[in-house]
Amino acid sequence: MTSTTTTRTPTGAALVLGSCVSLSFGAALATELFPTLGAWGVTAIRLGIAAVILLVVIRPAVRGWDRRQWKAAITFGVALGGMNAAFYAAIDRIPLGPAVAIEFLGPLVLSAILTRRLADTAWLILAVSGITLLGVDGLIGSDALDPIGIGFALIAAAFWAFYIRASARAGAVIPGRGALAVAFVVASVLMLPFGVPAAVVAVTDPTLVLLAIGTALLGSVIPYTLEFSALRLLSQRVFGILLSLEPATATLAGWLLLGQKASPLRLAAIALVIAASVGVSLVRPRRRIAPAAAVASSLK
Repeated sequence: MTSTTTTRTPTGAALVLGSCVSLSFGAALATELFPTLGAWGVTAIRLGIAAVILLVVIRPAVRGWDRRQWKAAITFGVALGGMNAAFYAAIDRIPLGPAVAIEFLGPLVLSAILTRRLADTAWLILAVSGITLLGVDGLIGSDALDPIGIGFALIAAAFWAFYIRASARAGAVIPGRGALAVAFVVASVLMLPFGVPAAVVAVTDPTLVLLAIGTALLGSVIPYTLEFSALRLLSQRVFGILLSLEPATATLAGWLLLGQKASPLRLAAIALVIAASVGVSLVRPRRRIAPAAAVASSLK
């Protein structure tokens, strides 16, 4: 191993873990706004703030886009908005750790469909076993999981899979990162009916404004920046393995910031999902794109 590789790998790993922590704590911070602004109101404000920041930083050259590129960017934005809205609706009703674990079903199912490898199917079965354990824990545990929250997490999983396909398409036809900025704008417009009332309430309280900005930075801007840098230092396989720890960081953030306790059965279920995601990353052919976690988690 060269000295360059020795340096690049720990640095990249630190960036990915930093992204996971930022994303999880950003989601935990967002829940503090839910009672006042509502889950979808917070989603709309966060997407809007992130869109403004990305437009200023990226400055996409949209004047030269053709119809195919606009269609790809808009589809990307629809997927991004749906994923965000469903995920925030989920964590408004169930703890962070289980919500993220359930959402990981999206990329795992997509991986099994796209690769048609027996190993990927086995990892998917392992992940489903983990989700089943979450269901059992929700039924017999002292802290039952809200069925509607589970439903929203499953919808977020479906949108995550859709997002992966849409982002890959947008990246193929639109150079640079312009598609990302435009996708945030599209998602913000879709959430506008929820964002306007929430913004009217938020601007009356400086504390709410600061919390909203913090949510946008921790939940979108910082994770995206860290992951973009990490992808320059790590292989997609290693990147995916590291980002598979997100359910664990989400559980930690929920415990530290929100007092969300996890039973041994729930922790075992989350561990199964993490193991499945790591396994998919390990066996995925090198030519394929990294798992959804490696592509999109910074944008949730």
